Amino acid sequence: MTHPADEPATRGPRQHLVEAGVAAFMILLGLVTIAGSLKVGTGWGAEGPMSGFFPFWIGLIVVATSAFNLVRALSHGSRRTFATWGELGQVLKVVVPLTLYVAAIPWLGIYLSSALLIAGFMRWIGRYGWLLTLAISLGLPVLAYVTFEIWFLVPLPKGPIEDWLGL
Repeated sequence: MTHPADEPATRGPRQHLVEAGVAAFMILLGLVTIAGSLKVGTGWGAEGPMSGFFPFWIGLIVVATSAFNLVRALSHGSRRTFATWGELGQVLKVVVPLTLYVAAIPWLGIYLSSALLIAGFMRWIGRYGWLLTLAISLGLPVLAYVTFEIWFLVPLPKGPIEDWLGL
């Protein structure tokens, strides 16, 4: 029996399976687009094409090309390793916090969410000290606020902290 640490660095999902998974996901998105287009109409109205006309055809093209890619990936795709599990773990170290960041923006606002994201990345991945982490993670959202809200007059999503501060 082998120990997980002794396994070769080529352990991970195979390229053809990843390509097939992406193609299947794209087929699903294309089908959702087609279904939505059919609900609003795909024909030609008195003023021209109905609102689902172009999305319907785009969805159909996406389904057709993705089906081709799916068959091609399964029949002729490379059997090499797409990425090792360790490499995918490194990608997830970025994808998971960014996903949480985007999900937090409606609740916390972009400035607090950005400060938390920057601080998290600086401490966890960059291993910077607390003083530099706090300076940058608080300074950049303030700079963004001044740039967008004051200079360019472009409001960005705010949360309870900005309401409390009256911004």
